[in-house]
Amino acid sequence: MPQARSISYVLKSGVALDHQTAIAIAKELIASIAAGVDVAPPFGPPSLDNVVLESDGSVTCRACATSPAVFEIALLLDAMLPHDSRIRVPGALRYTIARGLHEVDVPPFHSLRERFDRLEEQLAIITGLWGTKEGETFSFEGTHYQLTDSPALPKPAQRPRPPVIVGGSGARRTPRLAARYADEYNVPFHTVDDTAAAFGRVREACQAAGRDPSSVIYSAAQTVCCGKDEGEFRRRAAAIGWEPADFREKGVGGTPGEVAAKLAEFAGIGAERVYLQVLDLHDLDHLALIASDVAPQV
Repeated sequence: MPQARSISYVLKSGVALDHQTAIAIAKELIASIAAGVDVAPPFGPPSLDNVVLESDGSVTCRACATSPAVFEIALLLDAMLPHDSRIRVPGALRYTIARGLHEVDVPPFHSLRERFDRLEEQLAIITGLWGTKEGETFSFEGTHYQLTDSPALPKPAQRPRPPVIVGGSGARRTPRLAARYADEYNVPFHTVDDTAAAFGRVREACQAAGRDPSSVIYSAAQTVCCGKDEGEFRRRAAAIGWEPADFREKGVGGTPGEVAAKLAEFAGIGAERVYLQVLDLHDLDHLALIASDVAPQV
């Protein structure tokens, strides 16, 4: 099985770059993928912002503090790729944003409340910039961020804009933010019951905001460990430091039939997508097994 490639450009959160430097970085990333470089870690430590270009031409922008530089590089990649003869793909930018899950994500003076306040302003700015028509400007006056007459450039390749994924399982502000801004709502690493409850809170928030709950894509993220038989499953679980029983309870683990059954449980509560986290990135046979024996069952 050929190994997928990804190139990651990492910035300290909040770092600023001039536009020409951002263009140069975007061109360097495209050239590296086209040249078939070795695998680079897709994400750095949680305190860093990242732009990741995959070998299929898709772009992922991960921002904990919404660095303007990392955001601009991602948009440039998304706009440039369809016109590059070496990697000719449609725009495929995915934008994920977090309020900071761990203390290392954010400066210590940012309380949980302030992190959510900043997240809400960031979402308003991002969607506002994307929604601004060419030739017009966008302004924003918030407590933490201010923009005055921004030309809102460059524009992403997707129309009307790239999808926004809001993730988390908070009981109050997360559902409201998802209802207002999210194209997709993701619940990471929770049980089926807890995920169902979180989906329910977002559906209720959508109704309260006058939005059709079915206009949101509901998804989950789970760690996966699959073996063609019990012995192989246990060996794979041990290799990543998990007890088999814990994997079956807290993740998606077992034989192909068990993994497919667990995914069906998530589908039963309304999950339209499940992102599977593979912890042993060197075990390509694991991926092949999921593709050949699990995927046809879901």
